[in-house]
Amino acid sequence: MSRVTIVLLIIMLILVAVLVALYFIGKRLQARQEQSDEQIQSMKQPMTLLIIDKKRLKLKESGLPDQVIQQTPWYAKRSKVPVVKAKVGPQFINFICDEKIFDSIPVKKQVKAMVSGIYIVEVKGIRGRLDTDSTPRKKSWVEKLQEKAGAKPVK
Repeated sequence: MSRVTIVLLIIMLILVAVLVALYFIGKRLQARQEQSDEQIQSMKQPMTLLIIDKKRLKLKESGLPDQVIQQTPWYAKRSKVPVVKAKVGPQFINFICDEKIFDSIPVKKQVKAMVSGIYIVEVKGIRGRLDTDSTPRKKSWVEKLQEKAGAKPVK
């Protein structure tokens, strides 16, 4: 066998080993995620919130309690999290929001939310349906080009 085929075989073996390792790590992480989701669902309770503001901020800039920031893994401290500032009774509290419902939370409106600790899991409107902020979303450059060309925009 030539040197090239030996090198290619070694590279293939390394790639297969990496893929197998990623598969098992992914399964373990998925099981951990399901366990934490189950715990969050069991601890959630309804609250009435007046939403003051919502932003995606770095964890250190979010205004969350120090204990939450200290318990966060080092690799997640620099990532941006969806933070919602809300008034609960007489207090102003910063909440972390589920990424799936962040865009549907209206600003300066009162909502009923299912909250687990400082994590907002679900949001419903108090008076009828939720009206999110009416600011139009920014078009991507592909959508702008398609609009100029007169083609149907792809979503």
